[in-house]
Amino acid sequence: MSNNSLDLQQLRHSAAHLVGHAVSELFPGTLLTIGPATENGFFYDCLPTRSIKEEDLVAITMRMNELVKKNIPLTHRLISRTEAENLFANNKFKLELLKDIPDDAIGLAEQGDFYDLCRGGHVHSTGQLAHFKLTTISGSYWRADKSRDVLQRISGIVFWTAEELAEYERIQEERLKFDHRRIGKQLDLFSFHEEGIGFPFFHPHGKRVINALTSHMRTIHRLHGYEEVSTPTMLSDELWKQSGHYAHYRQNMYFCEIDEQSYAVKPMNCPGAILIYKTRPRSYRELPLRLAEFGHVHRHELSGVLHGLMRVRAFTQDDAHIFCMPSQIEQEIRTILSLIEATLTKAGFGKPAIAVSTKPESAMGSDALWDQATNALTSALDSLEMPYTIKPGEGAFYGPKIEIVIKDSMNREWQCGTIQVDFFQPENFDIQYVASSGERERPVIIHQAIFGSLERFLAILLEHHKGTLPFWLAPVQTRILTITDACAEYAEGIKQKLIHAGIRAEYTPSSDPISGQIKTAQGDRIPWMIVVGSKEVAAETVTLRTLDGKQEFGLSVATLIERAASLN
Repeated sequence: MSNNSLDLQQLRHSAAHLVGHAVSELFPGTLLTIGPATENGFFYDCLPTRSIKEEDLVAITMRMNELVKKNIPLTHRLISRTEAENLFANNKFKLELLKDIPDDAIGLAEQGDFYDLCRGGHVHSTGQLAHFKLTTISGSYWRADKSRDVLQRISGIVFWTAEELAEYERIQEERLKFDHRRIGKQLDLFSFHEEGIGFPFFHPHGKRVINALTSHMRTIHRLHGYEEVSTPTMLSDELWKQSGHYAHYRQNMYFCEIDEQSYAVKPMNCPGAILIYKTRPRSYRELPLRLAEFGHVHRHELSGVLHGLMRVRAFTQDDAHIFCMPSQIEQEIRTILSLIEATLTKAGFGKPAIAVSTKPESAMGSDALWDQATNALTSALDSLEMPYTIKPGEGAFYGPKIEIVIKDSMNREWQCGTIQVDFFQPENFDIQYVASSGERERPVIIHQAIFGSLERFLAILLEHHKGTLPFWLAPVQTRILTITDACAEYAEGIKQKLIHAGIRAEYTPSSDPISGQIKTAQGDRIPWMIVVGSKEVAAETVTLRTLDGKQEFGLSVATLIERAASLN
């Protein structure tokens, strides 16, 4: 059988067994647990007799390569439960796994002296596993339960050919080079501090980018009938119990006590928007009512999963809650989808992929309401002839959702925007409107987020554009460079005109030669460099130099302002 006819998951799973084989020989007494294939590679979790360190990966890799060269056959057979219990009598993890296997015939994988519980599905021999790389050693919990044993996880990747592995390593180097945390430090955009682990600090330039994203979204809201609101950061526990967040999301929330009453810092914005809706009776003539909020929310994330701006403990959502009649759902979703696509295009992304996430196990509400909500989403997508996939069981606890997935310039996929149809919170909070018949009826809530998290979207943008943001998002859109000190007054006047026109411009007198000023501006990823010398002063013009090195001479400031307006 050729490599191409074998499943990549089999290759990855076999590589995980290779890790287990090497570890069991190098670290006698280690208790192996599970070693599955993953979406991008494989891992093996184990409980060693002494901590395995990063430097130990070298020795494990060497031993794995030795096992590869031996070209040991991989076999699989069925054994009795009794035989399996005897084989793994000294491994409590394997014995626990055995209890979960309903059959009396137990799968056993073998390669030389190494054996492991396994359903099967492997390559033919260790010789086919030559093109691997161990990537990390990290901590994990047995069965992902924080109350169980703390384990060590050895992760890696494997490919059929050396060329595929080399290409992976090239991409990884590129991703490391353009990691948003590195770019953020280079461009002085944001920082993190021990005094607030997981809570980002935005510097002036970083805040400018966040403000540009916010301004763009406010323009969209204004043009499409949204009204902006603001709701408190802390609200009573009773509200979160009513909304269901307390029961379903409590472990991710922050709590405090004020005047002997328990409060929660909001992890989501929706209950606040509902309270605004309830402040007075509503008529069908007001619907759809679109309430938008840039809500700063807090969610407790384990320190081990925090990752720059990608995973934080506090972030801002570009949230909107649309209160509408059931007959208005499809049109609202169609509009939101068009706004999402236009926004992503402006940000430099291609057409997104779409998935519909359905009812999870820990959901509130009846199956009938879930079916109604899910059908509302799929009907809107079908009417637009937009292809989508189904993600069973991945919806929010209060409703199904459309997930918007974008692909970046390094071929990675990111889930950003969401659209959720919610029949449940209107029931929880008993919200109503007076229909045209005069009867009181229940509205539907559509939860909308286009960027999702502004912080995470900024991280994705930085990596996608490799630090060179498009003009409308650049923290400094133009920098004025002077050839001589005699041009300083003229340069300052240009800066003031640009700033008054809403352009993020800066000018700082410099004694550096013009070539040095240009080099610095290029390093700072400034889209426009406005060069001013004696000729420009005399003619009341400027020379425009862009990041790609192109130059235009004799431009008026009015022309620059007009061109900038078309890009903002």
